[in-house]
Amino acid sequence: MGLLYRLASAVVAVFALSGTALAQQAFTIQVDGSSTVFPLSEAVAEGFQQQTQGRVRVTVGESGTGGGFRKFCRGETQISNASRPITGGEMAACRAAGVQFVEIPVAFDALTVVVHPSNPVRSITIAELRRVWEPNSTVTNWRQINPSYPDLPLVLFGAGTASGTFDYFTEAVVGRSRASRTDYTPTEDDNVTVQGVSSNRGGMGYFGLAYLHENQSRLRGLAIDNGAGPVAPSVENAENGTYAPLSRPMFIYVNAAELRRPQVQQFVQYFINNAGRYSSQVGYIPLPSNAYQTYLQRAQRRTQGTAFGGRQAIGITITELLARSLVVEPMQE
Repeated sequence: MGLLYRLASAVVAVFALSGTALAQQAFTIQVDGSSTVFPLSEAVAEGFQQQTQGRVRVTVGESGTGGGFRKFCRGETQISNASRPITGGEMAACRAAGVQFVEIPVAFDALTVVVHPSNPVRSITIAELRRVWEPNSTVTNWRQINPSYPDLPLVLFGAGTASGTFDYFTEAVVGRSRASRTDYTPTEDDNVTVQGVSSNRGGMGYFGLAYLHENQSRLRGLAIDNGAGPVAPSVENAENGTYAPLSRPMFIYVNAAELRRPQVQQFVQYFINNAGRYSSQVGYIPLPSNAYQTYLQRAQRRTQGTAFGGRQAIGITITELLARSLVVEPMQE
């Protein structure tokens, strides 16, 4: 009887230990939002999971900045990727649901207009882009954009309406956020735009620089002329401030209450400490190291607030980003 009891106790202990291990492995951090930030967050998540040997699982979705904030403000995700600052309406939705956030800039982007490699056009002006993308535009051929351009049917691909890239591009190019022609292929998955433009000689699309970085043999980025001559989309030009107005910061927004969880705090700290390295790998622009130290302290202290007041920041440079003061709101404990 004693032997059977000891065997039964040992089996129970083994299952208890296994259950504890499984419980530890089962903890999941849910990240969603911007498809622009997705390549960076995905790389960070893979590195973090390797470092923690699978004890923490990180899932990364790409429902667009707006779609991600809707989930975040409902408390469905711990972290929201964003290719633009949180809006006033999104802040109100979070506030109504009792969700407070910590705003962390993680990298810089050069929003890129791309064409098929066989297209002879090398640069385009903001005014020309506006004629293409403004509401009710009737431009359907490249020659209608500029008589020197080829006689090619214009096939358009771009961000869907839940995308922060859509918000930013329309405000920067058309002059009003969310003002756009509708006869194009919209998507929150930038790989759809890659496939569409690379399959159409007259294709045009737009997305974050990382997607051009990954597909340089299939696409070509257009230089943007904003009145001072063509400037190519590149890390260097976004970094030195010449690629305006299509340079922009990228963010993660973290649920402040969730930062009390050691797994979430550990992941966010890993993200900030390694954002520069992974940004370079995927094709974005790292922030200065002192900026990451500032944002690391922000995460550790769970300092809630925003430096943008619910508004876009068109053409902001890295220097201007770092100079912005965070409007701090008291934490609700």
